[in-house]
Amino acid sequence: MVDLNHVKSTIESQLPDALVRVQDLTGGGDHLEAIVISPAFAGKSRVQQHQLVYRALRSELASEAIHALALKTFTPESWSDSGLTL
Repeated sequence: MVDLNHVKSTIESQLPDALVRVQDLTGGGDHLEAIVISPAFAGKSRVQQHQLVYRALRSELASEAIHALALKTFTPESWSDSGLTL
């Protein structure tokens, strides 16, 4: 089990201009969803965007503190176009 604020701050430390929301999908603390909005994603494929987030959380994923991570990544522009809210 990992602290959601730790996950959020870890992502933000690697992507300093990012807006991040992390939620526990199952209540067990190891199946998470993260929405990450970052200008660093501009010009990158979805796979490359996800790789940036996975790289930030590599120790949490390797130790299986995070067993599953559903990622939704956006540039600020694509987030604005999505109509979604944090």
